[in-house]
Amino acid sequence: MVAQLNTLLRAACEHVCPVPPVAGTVSVVRRRAAAVLADWDVRPELAEDALLVVSELVTNAVIHARPPAELRMSWVRGDTGGTLRIAVTDAGPVPATARSAMDPDEHGRGEAIVHALATRHGMRLHPGGVTRWAELAAV
Repeated sequence: MVAQLNTLLRAACEHVCPVPPVAGTVSVVRRRAAAVLADWDVRPELAEDALLVVSELVTNAVIHARPPAELRMSWVRGDTGGTLRIAVTDAGPVPATARSAMDPDEHGRGEAIVHALATRHGMRLHPGGVTRWAELAAV
């Protein structure tokens, strides 16, 4: 029984990090995510892709959504690799008038980046806001 529990604990990891609505948040959260991925011994290539996804999802929450926001990462190892799930939950979109002043040349590519890197991705609406998520498979 103890051996099975130890195997399960080694096979699944989770990390939760608040995303405060302040300047510099994306780089701080990205560095924290990088440290967690290193602790989990995630392959460098997968970690690099994951950090791009973290940056895009967190940036979206900071710029386009109301606080509070939270990053949640989980890593489930399998026999042939594993699955890294990245999710950012926020309190929902800011009003359209607040977004209208943004330069379209500087924003709007995050979803395409996430789509290109993720095995699966999506968005879930719930009473507390929105969760945008992506899964990256390690093979």
